[in-house]
Order: sequence, then C-alpha cells, then structure tokens
Amino acid sequence: MTRPFRFGVVAPFGTDLPTWLAQVRRIADSGYSTLLMPDFPRLQPAPGPTLATAAALTDLRVGTWVYACPLRPAWMTAWEAHSLSELTGGRFELGIGTGRPGIEEELREKGMPAVPPNERLVRVRETVQALRDLDGPGRHTPVAMAVRGPKARALAAEVADTVTFVQVPDEPRGEVTRLARDFHAVRDVELALHVSVVGDRVAPFMAPPDTDPAALRAVDSLAILPADPAAAAEEIQRRREEIGFSYIVFGADFADTLAPVVAELAGR
Repeated sequence: MTRPFRFGVVAPFGTDLPTWLAQVRRIADSGYSTLLMPDFPRLQPAPGPTLATAAALTDLRVGTWVYACPLRPAWMTAWEAHSLSELTGGRFELGIGTGRPGIEEELREKGMPAVPPNERLVRVRETVQALRDLDGPGRHTPVAMAVRGPKARALAAEVADTVTFVQVPDEPRGEVTRLARDFHAVRDVELALHVSVVGDRVAPFMAPPDTDPAALRAVDSLAILPADPAAAAEEIQRRREEIGFSYIVFGADFADTLAPVVAELAGR
C-alpha cells in the first residue's frame, strides 16, 4: 500500500527560547507533520516538557527521535509517553531505540549501570507493553522504532507503528533498500527515512559532525538529499516508489530550505 507523505523535523533546543519558539511556529506554518526531539541529556532541555510546550503552541504532532532506552527504566519512559499522549490530545509519538554509539560511556559518566545489548531490546519491549497498559483500550500512542539487527527488526514487526533503519556511515542505498523490502515482506508498516545531510550541510544531533557529504553521494546514500528543492522532491518520490519510505525526517537546519518540498508533497 502507498502511504501519503508526511514530514518530521528534529528540532533540538540549541538557542534561546524566543528563537526556538519562532522556529517551531515556522515549522508548523510550513506544513510539517511532526516536531521531534533527540534524547541528549544535559545538552538541551528534557524532551517531555519541551515537546509539551511545542504542542501547546501549535497543532503539530510531537515525538521523540528517539528515546535511548538504557537511559531510563521502562516504566518511566512509558509513563512519560502516555502522559504526553494525554496532554497533547493524542498528538504524541514515542520514538525509541537501543541507544546511539557510545551510549555505554555516557551511562558510566552519569553513574548509571551499563545495559548489555541483549537486555536493551527487552527494555524496549517492556516499555511498549507498559505504554499499552497505561493507554488502555481508549488510546493508542504510536510507537516508532529505530532498528538494525534481525532481533530488533523482529520486535518492531510485533510492536511498532513506524520503523526507521539505523544507517551506518557511508552505507550504500542497496543495503537499506534490502532491509526495507525484507521488513515489508513481514509486515506493512510506515517506513521512516532519517535524512541527516542536505547538500553539503550536516544536521546537528542527526549525524556525527565529521560526516562527509561527498562520501555519501559517492555511494548513493539514503541519508542525503540534494539541496535544490525540486531535485529533493523528485528523489523523495523515487524513494517511496522504489523502497516504500513515506515519512521523511529532516534536521531543523533544513526546514526552511525544504519547505517547498513539504508544500508540494505532504499528504499526497
């Protein structure tokens, strides 16, 4: 089934409050579907209150992109997700994953126990189950999972509403295409594409700062889009037609540049 396009923006709080609020309003006015927050403790305000503020200011959907499950007990993440779903009138989406590279060192710095990789998926499952219990029969908070390995993909096939595939640096298009097609053969869910580079610019919080745009172009990576809006729109349509990606997530630095793309494609 061909899903209509929707577009999300990862908009970390990296400036003063008035500047960030003005950015949120522009994102809403440009037709984006969802405002998303990364999970980087100490580098920005906590996602929960920040997203609640954005939801009160606009009619945007809001979500995490994505909670790192080792940073919180499962019940705490579920409670916060359910609370945001209630407070936004059902406009919250829980994005969750097993943790970015280097999460073990981050946990040690915070005095927290390391969560072994084999236990992280257990925590993701526990989080989603606790969220479903809190939601009850009257609410369904959407869950987006960032996945890579076969065990993560299998869990996402059971519990996720949206799936994005974690891309390794300089990964060619063909490998991610294979992952997407194999996943869709198991379950037809919304596929999201994490775009961290547009033209020669790398989005903060979405890719390492030493990411080489030229190397991404050389392997025809799905993590990059052209800076020209017309070319970007054509490429996004190609990616839905050939692979199935219908939910495209950009960094906030690109929101204004790609606003014409959103105006042309959102909802189509």
